[in-house]
Amino acid sequence: MTDTLWTKTFILLCAAQLLGYAQHFMLAPVLPLFLTQLGASPFVVGIVLACFAVTSVIVRPLVGHWADRWSEAGVMISGLLFQAASIFLCFIPFIPATALANGLRGIGWAGLNTGGYSLLALISPEKKRGAASGLYSGVQSSAQILFPPIALWLLYASFGGFGLVFITTAIFSVAGAFAGLLMASSVPRPVRPHSVKPNVPWWRDIFHFIEPEILLPSVLLLWLNVSLPAITNFIILYAQELRLTNFGAYFVVLGAASMLGRPLLGRLSDKIGRARSVASGFVLQILGLLLMTVVASLVGVIIGGVTYILGNAIGSSTTLAMAVERADPARRGKQMATFSVAYPLSYGVGSLITGSAIDIAGYAGMFLLLAAIQAAGLFFACAKASGLASAAR
Repeated sequence: MTDTLWTKTFILLCAAQLLGYAQHFMLAPVLPLFLTQLGASPFVVGIVLACFAVTSVIVRPLVGHWADRWSEAGVMISGLLFQAASIFLCFIPFIPATALANGLRGIGWAGLNTGGYSLLALISPEKKRGAASGLYSGVQSSAQILFPPIALWLLYASFGGFGLVFITTAIFSVAGAFAGLLMASSVPRPVRPHSVKPNVPWWRDIFHFIEPEILLPSVLLLWLNVSLPAITNFIILYAQELRLTNFGAYFVVLGAASMLGRPLLGRLSDKIGRARSVASGFVLQILGLLLMTVVASLVGVIIGGVTYILGNAIGSSTTLAMAVERADPARRGKQMATFSVAYPLSYGVGSLITGSAIDIAGYAGMFLLLAAIQAAGLFFACAKASGLASAAR
């Protein structure tokens, strides 16, 4: 394996991920507005967003098994195409139809991420896994820079509307599938056994989902991201309550901070250690959430969001590097599926917690609750410091 990161395979993999994540980040501010227009409360918005997580979590064992037995690239391409097709259900102006669309979109998300992370573990140089993980996750999160503002512009333009946003997201997903198809021929084909547990029935192997080697980084990633919907989805409703204008700038600045922060901070974790990096991520996220409770201007909200997103950048990049280091080549698809399930699971749980907290305690109470949850995560990370350190070998 070459020691350089910038191969044709890595570049096309990043391109496919960027386009797949473009759909997600375009829908992040638009779906809550669409559902609110249909008459949904913040709690119902949280339930609809959680549908995305439920299906994505349920299918991960099958998708991971499929990646190991068939093709990591094929799984990723299939996920992108499924994403594109499912969004057209949103053209039915009915809350359950949107919930179904979001649930089906979660299946495509499972393929996009399981295939992508498996490919990253396969092609990343051993000595540059932190840097590779930072660049990879930085490309994913860079979709936050342009696509939420583009989505809001298309939504409010004289020629636009929700329908145009939905069609555009489908086009991006199809383009991502095309980039994956161009990449597929250059992906190395590792030799691996057809079954690492020959005495276990195939159906039990598929639904054997707890992978001990990958469990700790998965739990930490889930904990880090459970508060993320408040910053990326529900923040648009908070901005409406504060009567903030030109809120597209918020997504541009956060996207830029995440895009620049993930590669730099991912590389930093190779030097200062995984444990310190994860702890730093939790601390910054706590500070960002607390800031949100005392600011009422666009600048203040942006400062709170940037503080949070830098913490999320370093924490997510570090846990991804840990997962790449620990993945067993014979079960790479299953293990990276276990790791990647933390994203939709945290998204679903976080959406339900956030929507419920807003209905019960308002936005300030919601941010305080999430800060307390992140503080508990910080204590957990400190207690597991030795296990985090042992991952960097």
